[in-house]
Amino acid sequence: MARRNSNGEGSIYKRADGRWEAAFSVLTVSGKRKRIRVYAQTRKEAHAKLTEAKMKVQQGLPTPDKIWRLGDYLDYWLENIVRTNRRRTTYSRYEVAVRLHLKPGLGNQALDRLSVPIIQSFLNQKLEEGSSVRGAHIMREVLSAALTNAQREDLISRNVARLVTLPTYEAEEVRPWSVNEASKFLAAVKDSAHYPAFALMMLYGLRRGEALGLRWQDIDLDRNEIRVRQQLQRVKGLLYQAPLKTKAGKRDLPLLGFARQLIVAHRTQQEAEPYQTDAAVQLDLVFTSRAGTPIEPRNLSRSFEQLCRLHGVRAIRLHDLRHTTATLLKNLGVPARDAQLILGHADISTTQSIYQHDDMESRRQNLGRIEKILLREQESVGDGSGCRQISRQRPLYTRKLASSTTVIHGRSGGIRTPDPRFWSSNSTRLEDRLTTINLAMQARRRKWLLGCVAVRIAVKPNHRDSSRDGLGSAT
Repeated sequence: MARRNSNGEGSIYKRADGRWEAAFSVLTVSGKRKRIRVYAQTRKEAHAKLTEAKMKVQQGLPTPDKIWRLGDYLDYWLENIVRTNRRRTTYSRYEVAVRLHLKPGLGNQALDRLSVPIIQSFLNQKLEEGSSVRGAHIMREVLSAALTNAQREDLISRNVARLVTLPTYEAEEVRPWSVNEASKFLAAVKDSAHYPAFALMMLYGLRRGEALGLRWQDIDLDRNEIRVRQQLQRVKGLLYQAPLKTKAGKRDLPLLGFARQLIVAHRTQQEAEPYQTDAAVQLDLVFTSRAGTPIEPRNLSRSFEQLCRLHGVRAIRLHDLRHTTATLLKNLGVPARDAQLILGHADISTTQSIYQHDDMESRRQNLGRIEKILLREQESVGDGSGCRQISRQRPLYTRKLASSTTVIHGRSGGIRTPDPRFWSSNSTRLEDRLTTINLAMQARRRKWLLGCVAVRIAVKPNHRDSSRDGLGSAT
């Protein structure tokens, strides 16, 4: 009678189509029992696949309840993980990468069979088709975030997207405005409707959304404070008031005199406008359009670029005003920690490595300081030969030694501070005086050591006698 295999041991048999099938039962991540099947052309190959599958289970690798395709899992991840736990802008950016790139190129791949060569080949093809290096990095970033979640759900054992190699992305260098360029722009756009917004962004380093999201309730004229609490954003055609980018973005800033004047004048002008609707009053925004509606973020950027061209100011991005503020804080010697709090960065390295920049003028000033130090030291050394410079340096060293103490020979052999006249030109040669001092110091040191030894011997008990006394008392 043939032996019956125990539950979970597995079985191998030949199918009607001529292939060999091996199957065994396992528990899935949800606790349900599932039948795992593998197929091969020969019994030996089927047995090898069965052994490999069973080894994975024995190593603790969980078995998913269903076989996921990458496209299906990306849809699940976007709707159930990203939408409920990330900001809307993050969801929108991830959704675009999934819809336009990842699903068309990798959507049919089995989630648990993704490998480094598959993803590497996909990204290389994207680069050959004209995608930017930054775009390829975004694709890998989104895919890696999805695979990390799949790994957390025990659907895969490793995140292969992290092992892919891409060309290094070098961001375009930002050249913020100098003080003269910033002052020229503010003076030229005083009559612009957006002048108060531009001035506050430049003064406080506000983000575009933070400036447009300011509410009148965030302006405390009594305490002279501005409270940054929200931002205005448009995502997928919808304009909404969103939370700040990070927790550090929630900050209180002092309402300076110049900013207070701008705010008060802007409030007076806004209250005088006849087109303030109930919706505008309900939003309570500081900066609104002529119709009393929120300002489109993109329109503010377009207006900034047009004003730069109109007044002949070097064109930069509107966000680069934030870089300008950070760099001005650095040039003024403001500590990096204070600049971080003003700008609302979560990490001080972001302030220093991304937003604070160097320019030729600051380099010239800093190198000029080194130049002055070197020239001053050179002048102090003199213009003589090398031997002459050494002879000038030697008295500096010997004087330091001799100025500490000098010896007055006599009965007491005391030591006192030297007479200033010691260094007069009529005195004995400096080297002879120093030799005398050193000899006297050595003599005093020897006397002191001999005295210490004599006292120690006088008070120290005789070890031999004490040992004899101890033995006598013991007997």
